[in-house]
Amino acid sequence: MAHNNPEQDLNSTGPMDVTRLAPPAGSCIAVLGGCGGIGMALVAACLENGLEVAVMDLPQSLAERSFPDGVRQIPLDARNADQVEAAYRQLAQAWPHLDGLVNLAGYTGEFLPMDELPLEDIDDVWSGNLRATAMSCRCALPLLRAAPRGGAIVNTSSGLARAARPGYGPYSAAKAGIEALTRTLANENGPAVRVNAVSPGGIDTAFMRGGFGRGGREEGPPLRLKLDQYIPLVPLGRVGVPEDVAGPILFLLSDAARYISGAVLEITGGA
Repeated sequence: MAHNNPEQDLNSTGPMDVTRLAPPAGSCIAVLGGCGGIGMALVAACLENGLEVAVMDLPQSLAERSFPDGVRQIPLDARNADQVEAAYRQLAQAWPHLDGLVNLAGYTGEFLPMDELPLEDIDDVWSGNLRATAMSCRCALPLLRAAPRGGAIVNTSSGLARAARPGYGPYSAAKAGIEALTRTLANENGPAVRVNAVSPGGIDTAFMRGGFGRGGREEGPPLRLKLDQYIPLVPLGRVGVPEDVAGPILFLLSDAARYISGAVLEITGGA
């Protein structure tokens, strides 16, 4: 059911500032999983545009990253419902509303066929990707509905949601679920809240080396992706970098994307 608020200027058809493809300065943006490579690039881009930012991530990840003064840091394990709910209660005490939410949390597991994976490993990947995203959206929606100009969510899918590869069964299924969740939330919460997703291909971050929260770092050869085989398949001729994803996320959060909801934007260099 759509949530309407007559006091909000939602889906305005008035003049658009096409010189600004980011939310207005002062907008409040929460980033779940902000310590990863894409998250750090997004936080930097938000600050450059004068946005207020809150980063929610694992305590050990927050301890290993350095953020400028003014960036709110909220430790949590996104698989834990109580911790997610507590994080949003803390956020609500600081901000009266939320203009944007970006869900970047996620990881994959052992590189094994589905029938060789322990069930607890499958459940863990589903919990850390699909369930974490769903819980984050669920807790954020009241704050997003209160945004004067309407709120926006950007979830994170993957090219593996559609082009499945051996060894990525739980991860691919979770990301496909996030795309379905995105479309459902877009239908349930418009016009007060727009909900979209980005679907990156190969992006050179710690994710390629196990994930930042699991000890992976930005340097070194990828654990699974063979760049000499992958890059020739990319029409734009290179592997992606975090800024290639941060820009489209900012756009989807902005008024320039005011008539986009329920969409999944592929960021693959044409692959």
